[in-house]
Amino acid sequence: MKDLKINFRWNPKNRYSIAVLGAVIKDRRLVKGPEDGIMLYSFASLQAEDVFKEVRSAKTDSVFIAGGPHPTGCPGETLKYFDYVVIGEGEETLPELINALREGKDVSGVRGIAYKDNESVVFTEKREYVDLNKYPPFEPPLFGPIEISRGCPWNCAYCQTPRIFGHRMRHRSVEQICKYDKFYEDKRLISPNAFAYGSNGVTPDVKAVEKLLSSLSGNIYFGTFPSEVRPEFVIPEMLDLVNAYCANKEIHLGGQSGSDKVLKAIHRGHTASDVIVAVERVCDAGLTPVVDFIFGLPGENEEDQMLTIDCIRTIIKDGGKIRAHYFMPLPGTELAGTTPAELSPEVEKLLGKLALGGRLTGSWSDKKKMKK
Repeated sequence: MKDLKINFRWNPKNRYSIAVLGAVIKDRRLVKGPEDGIMLYSFASLQAEDVFKEVRSAKTDSVFIAGGPHPTGCPGETLKYFDYVVIGEGEETLPELINALREGKDVSGVRGIAYKDNESVVFTEKREYVDLNKYPPFEPPLFGPIEISRGCPWNCAYCQTPRIFGHRMRHRSVEQICKYDKFYEDKRLISPNAFAYGSNGVTPDVKAVEKLLSSLSGNIYFGTFPSEVRPEFVIPEMLDLVNAYCANKEIHLGGQSGSDKVLKAIHRGHTASDVIVAVERVCDAGLTPVVDFIFGLPGENEEDQMLTIDCIRTIIKDGGKIRAHYFMPLPGTELAGTTPAELSPEVEKLLGKLALGGRLTGSWSDKKKMKK
């Protein structure tokens, strides 16, 4: 089996994962469908149904390996279609699994995987989280954003990040980040909470962020997509650094709800007023806040939704923008398997009006209604 070809199933949704894993698996190919050899898939829950259908109907002589948010959260379901699941981070686990398969070795000694043995799901020993400084964020010609941090100390009930990457923040060193500075004129830095770089994820470390930003060249995008910032990390000193070193004129914030009751229930660790304070600070710094909100969180009622609408109106009045989403329960999270709350007709109508005004974007429609 040593001559097994390694094929990454490419699609635009998993390009960041492929950039990371392609840096540690040198002899891989990018393919647009199943081919003979080892087939590698990385996918989130929104892509799961299509991926399972593709694998189920494949006519190839393949060993199918899955990784990413959905397989990590739902390994049992994934193993109905795949031979192996990589649980969590793949930089160490995936090359080790591939080598074991190519050499015909027993995979039970590979930490951090799941597989089936006589219809029973077997989980091997958990693998420790990786040291980001030991692995590149990408390797040309596969490019992605420069990942500067992983992990999150918060425990938001809807979020997969701490379940996949752990509750302790890990940071790539400035020296390692600068090695990849030369590949881009526009540098997009990715992190669960951009302003938490160099910190424990609870208290900002302004000096660490300044060291990072002052060491980079070109157009730096920090605190904007594909990252966001927690509201309580929006302090004037951080915004001064963005204005001094960065090209972005927007700061993306995670607000999630305008109801303190809902924020407490989902363990966000901040209040609705914290969101408004962050928005005001961003605006005072001459930047535009773009704030994410989630509708349909379990336990949310119309009163909670109207509080979020009030919060949104305040943000828009201050000059901010909104990205609205409808809650989707994700596997492996506290809210996995829960039923989303329905949007009230009045709230749905108000969101539509705000969208027509051009200050609100996203996908907030109740999926149950859309299927009817």
